[in-house]
Amino acid sequence: MTEAAFLAVDWGTTNLRAWVLDRGGGILAGRDFPLGVSRIGAGEAQRCFDETVRPALKAEGLPAVLCGMVGSNLGWVEVPYVDCPADLNALGRRLLRIEGESPPVLIVPGLRARRPDGEPDVMRGEEVQVLGWIAEATERRRGRRLVCHPGTHAKWVRVEDGRIEHFVTAMTGELFDLLRKHSVLPVRDGPDDDEAFDDGVRAAGDGEALAARLFTARSRVVGAGMPAARVRSYLSGLLIGAEVAATPALAGADPGEPVALIGDLRLCGLYRRALQARGVETSVHDGDDAVLTGLKALFEAERVT
Repeated sequence: MTEAAFLAVDWGTTNLRAWVLDRGGGILAGRDFPLGVSRIGAGEAQRCFDETVRPALKAEGLPAVLCGMVGSNLGWVEVPYVDCPADLNALGRRLLRIEGESPPVLIVPGLRARRPDGEPDVMRGEEVQVLGWIAEATERRRGRRLVCHPGTHAKWVRVEDGRIEHFVTAMTGELFDLLRKHSVLPVRDGPDDDEAFDDGVRAAGDGEALAARLFTARSRVVGAGMPAARVRSYLSGLLIGAEVAATPALAGADPGEPVALIGDLRLCGLYRRALQARGVETSVHDGDDAVLTGLKALFEAERVT
């Protein structure tokens, strides 16, 4: 029987994902929990981890490596950011070991960068996926690459010779959720509509005047007869289309530069569709595979015992 080595945890704002891994990185067990840091009370992270997560995976005796918002001021304990450029070794040197936890619990620091436009930016959790993706293939440790991690706060990441140099955050996912729930736009839940999504991408233009373009998600319904059932996909295409049109340049990308998409495969598929409409070459990579590769590398570097 394969022996469990450690508990790998990606603890975000809304959800927590945990896996029991063997020393080769094989998954022995895994589970999602609705225990994101925004859903639990202040000071509740340790109790949730010890009383819910560990027992559910029969991982009470395993060391654990945690990444994501659990290391923010909303989580278990705030872990200082590591400044870019940074690689897995830089993260490994700054892992924070939770005092009094036995077996040991280590939290991965996030990253802080200065964007090409001079503004500061930060991330927690996405860095492990991006650096894990780099670690998955030797050729990714050489050269200059542009990576996009779609999500609530999408990250556009400049990678050079295996390091994260800088990145830009786009609040596209959060904006979509806010507009869907708290605006005059007639957004209804319904099936995905590729044609409506593509219409939204085209309506996004080059990403400028987004506030004006967003109103078309209402005016097309009340003024031109578009079925309300299409609005959700249209709005998604409009927001993602504006992001992929304008944000790569803000991240210092060359026109038409290929993009590696890492994360949830369905969401990556939408970004791929929007990028391909602009003639941009893309590749799609599973975010779970990447985060597990990154957490395994950090576990091995730390030799957690």
